[in-house]
Amino acid sequence: MKRHAPATARNSAPIADVLAGELPERGTVLELASGSGEHAVFFARRFANLRWQPSDPDPGARASIAAWRDADGPANLLAPIAVDAAAPQWPIAEADAVVCINMIHISPWAATEGLFAGAAGLLAHGAPLIVYGPFLEADIETAPSNIAFDVSLRGRDAAWGLRDRAAVDRVAADAGFTPGARYAMPANNLTLVYRRS
Repeated sequence: MKRHAPATARNSAPIADVLAGELPERGTVLELASGSGEHAVFFARRFANLRWQPSDPDPGARASIAAWRDADGPANLLAPIAVDAAAPQWPIAEADAVVCINMIHISPWAATEGLFAGAAGLLAHGAPLIVYGPFLEADIETAPSNIAFDVSLRGRDAAWGLRDRAAVDRVAADAGFTPGARYAMPANNLTLVYRRS
């Protein structure tokens, strides 16, 4: 029932270090595209004052999240819910932060548009939407490994692929978000922080 994503063990601590400076001290964090659930367990343990709400549109992923939660989850880790980022309505009324890890490049562009539109309906002024993954940036040379990864993704699904950061910024602005911090992460990834205007 439990799924295991090898990259999770490598990137959980670096991402958590960034989140520590960007998340509110208390409240509810909605994690979109929680995948295996390993990040959710790690972050809920690290941020004990926050309620961590994992979600995923895939029933198998939600089953894995639930299995990790039952086996290792702290009390502040909530049961997973079904959220499709591209859907016009999400089954959650409010959140104090939204976190989205490794979804934007492994989903259609409509999911990115929906991510910002949906988060805009949940978050108060100044609240963060934090995304992590590989991005293309016009003024920074793309690592060969990311170029190869992009080719691989598009070979698997033509709707997938690394996204141009400027295009993501435009979608964010249209939804009422202001770009904030940019963190360079291991393995040529970025953490980007957007704040609700």
